[in-house]
Amino acid sequence: MATVREIYQYLDSMAPFSLQMDFDNAGFLVGRGDRPVDKLLVSLDITEEVVAEGAELGCQLIVSHHPVIFFPRKSVTDADPDGRVLLSLVEHNMAAICAHTNLDAVWGGVNDALARKLGLTSIEPLKQDGVDGAGRPYGIGRVGNTAGVPLYAPAFAAFVKETLGSNGVRFVDARRPVRRVAVGGGACADMLRDALAMGCDTFVTADVKYNSFLDAKALGVNLIDAGHYPTEQVVVPVLAKWLSDGFPKVEVHTTQTHKEVFSYL
Repeated sequence: MATVREIYQYLDSMAPFSLQMDFDNAGFLVGRGDRPVDKLLVSLDITEEVVAEGAELGCQLIVSHHPVIFFPRKSVTDADPDGRVLLSLVEHNMAAICAHTNLDAVWGGVNDALARKLGLTSIEPLKQDGVDGAGRPYGIGRVGNTAGVPLYAPAFAAFVKETLGSNGVRFVDARRPVRRVAVGGGACADMLRDALAMGCDTFVTADVKYNSFLDAKALGVNLIDAGHYPTEQVVVPVLAKWLSDGFPKVEVHTTQTHKEVFSYL
């Protein structure tokens, strides 16, 4: 058995919370640090359904990627969804630890998981932001090479859709074979020129705005929007394995209730 604080400290050693971006609110966000944990649940997000799932499993902790508290709050009531989630956590005596942009940036985190899922090789940083206290490099995004006969954008977009389980993808076809690919889990389209500077012909990310598609077409880069959930959900089994390896006496569950929230026609 472990405590919430011990699990937080372990995650901090794997993906230091000090590396989170200025706008972020990652960390130990809800609960008591000395609360013993023998069961925990891992999810991309903490929703009311995820809290109910955790309660049914008898979990004392939920570990997620997206912060359960992101913007400053002036009240916590059942009048809005975020308030209901926080109330439910407290009422079920469940803690919450959220590893967000720190998990995006570290080696082995979101972007490495995404690159590996897409079968990329010779993986390197898309942009290195610095080194952590242990001298390990970190930064958002990864770049890698495809294997085998290169595909063109329509076929590669179909491969991305199937591999990540996306409900749909949007893409710009620059009519270039896909050989060198940048990935940015979540909303990373503002790194399009970084991908170009790294010699990439293709960029896979999510939440792409209209102007970024226009830029990609003008710059001659295949740009694929595979969705926020699919490009980041790949880190959930990674987190689960980290926690299982670090705390073999703790039962680690991954959510079965949290799925992509929207569909395409």
